[in-house]
Amino acid sequence: MNFASDNWSGVAPQINESLMSNGVGSAIAYGDSELDKSVEEKFSEIFEKEVAVFFVGTGTIANSLSMAVYSKPGGISLCHRESHMMEDECGAPELFSGGGRLAGVDGRLGKIDIEDLQNKLDRFDPNFVHYGQASAVSITQASEVGTVYSTDEIKAISDIAKAKSIPLHMDGSRFVNALVHLDTSPAQMTWKSGVDILSFGGTKNGCWCAEAIVLFDLAMADQMAYHHKRAGQLYSKSRFIAAQYDAYLDNGLWLELAGHANKMADLLRKLVSQSSEARLGWETQTNEVFCILPIGKAKTLQEKGASFYEWHIPAAMENKPQKGECLYRFVTSFATSTEEVIEVIAGLK
Repeated sequence: MNFASDNWSGVAPQINESLMSNGVGSAIAYGDSELDKSVEEKFSEIFEKEVAVFFVGTGTIANSLSMAVYSKPGGISLCHRESHMMEDECGAPELFSGGGRLAGVDGRLGKIDIEDLQNKLDRFDPNFVHYGQASAVSITQASEVGTVYSTDEIKAISDIAKAKSIPLHMDGSRFVNALVHLDTSPAQMTWKSGVDILSFGGTKNGCWCAEAIVLFDLAMADQMAYHHKRAGQLYSKSRFIAAQYDAYLDNGLWLELAGHANKMADLLRKLVSQSSEARLGWETQTNEVFCILPIGKAKTLQEKGASFYEWHIPAAMENKPQKGECLYRFVTSFATSTEEVIEVIAGLK
């Protein structure tokens, strides 16, 4: 019963097959193989726009280089104060941007509050050197707590950023889970709503090790190439990341895998809502479910073989744990079965 993380899941069979079939023979190195180029064309097709794609090894480096390419002297990137980039990336965005900083923006349950973003940005007067310069805004889609920005919300944030002449970045570690929930197009959820650069995750959704930076702002592609190389992310055998994305984006596999993960989370949310032993911390929309459990029940579940994490309480959480309870995160994946979901709920009794 693995509900600890979608990072714990294995690899979708189609992606394994693609790795095997592309693992023989020789190919041009450093991203210039026919496979690399064909996959970049696939990205342009699904986003309905010519894009520049840079394969990387982790979501952390994807976010960090996205901040670095737009960095300025005294640069400050704004993101939700409880975002993954702010809390869980060990200062990597600051490191790779050469001393840039992150500034937190308030907002309920993982989503940036428009008014607070405007107030924070207004502080950075270009004529007042002491505060530094706003260099980017970053949103997480889906958020760190399983909530999803609507396309209207993304556009509103983009409008504020564009009024200050700064780009909008999307941390898309669980991009496809959010996309499936919104039932919209990749283009509509990104550049058509004002996103300039995207960290496009595949690892959490059935890939072996596949992350990508997708640039909609092609004017920055040459600069990104230098950042990509200097960060050690220009893999000589990048065709093996390309091979994963080749299968992932083929015949809608990426949407199918995320759709299954979301469906299993829907079932888990339903069963938790019906249970007298647990309750939902808040409503989520993707493959993360946050539950309040008695500490003893949680330990019993773990002793029965269930894996899940205790989670910190978001500042805006209203239905907080009582004495003897804790908040826990359960994550479903493409590999989660209906039987696992039913078993973990049954284990509470």
